[in-house]
Amino acid sequence: MDSEATLPERDRSSPAVEADPEERSRSVVPGQEPGSGPEPGPEPGPESGQPGRAARWWREWRRTVLLAAGCVVALLLVSTYVVQPFQVPSGSMENTLRVGDRVLVNKLAYRFGGHPRRGDVIVFDGNGSFSQRGGTDYVKRVIGVGGDRVTCCDKRGRLLVNGQPLDEGYLFPGDVPSRVPFDIVVPDGRLWVMGDHRDDSRDSRDHLGDPGGGTVPVGKVIGRAEWIGWPFGHWTKLRRPATFAAVPAPAAGHHG
Repeated sequence: MDSEATLPERDRSSPAVEADPEERSRSVVPGQEPGSGPEPGPEPGPESGQPGRAARWWREWRRTVLLAAGCVVALLLVSTYVVQPFQVPSGSMENTLRVGDRVLVNKLAYRFGGHPRRGDVIVFDGNGSFSQRGGTDYVKRVIGVGGDRVTCCDKRGRLLVNGQPLDEGYLFPGDVPSRVPFDIVVPDGRLWVMGDHRDDSRDSRDHLGDPGGGTVPVGKVIGRAEWIGWPFGHWTKLRRPATFAAVPAPAAGHHG
């Protein structure tokens, strides 16, 4: 007798391999042909519990919208605290600035210890000096700072600052430095300002009888005009004229 027992035929057969769960999920439903599937349903919407068009649009455009919003916020912050454009409304600064020019004003120029200097083109709030109604900004050139004596005029018709005559090559062609004589010592903390188109500018000369004697408080200065940004054909940097470099410091006793 053989030492090895013989198994019945049914015991020698391999155990049935249990169907894989994934395979089971593909099993054919009775009465349905293999390969056929359910008919496509309606487009997902709120009632189906799936994202609708608005949600899909937000997913696709979210990054662009957030980037655009960030740019707008950054521009607003820059305009409020750093650089602000102003439109020139009149011809009082021609030909340096023309009507309709957009100037870019550096609002940090006189922060952190900086002060307006002779020859700077500035934008300032005229409330309390040039305007008693408020709400009006002006653009002019600084001629004298606190302590300066500004006089019109010498025998050649030139302005004098602390006795130094100014050769004002930036004046509008045909204009004289001033048709109104004056002699003023600028109080400390204030500025004497004039337009480059002297025959078409209402400036410190026209406000001699107003509070401050025609001078503007430094604290009312919004900033220094640095560039003409528009139109592109007039795009240029506004520089301080060299004539002011020769002006000496105020004489002793001239401080207001």
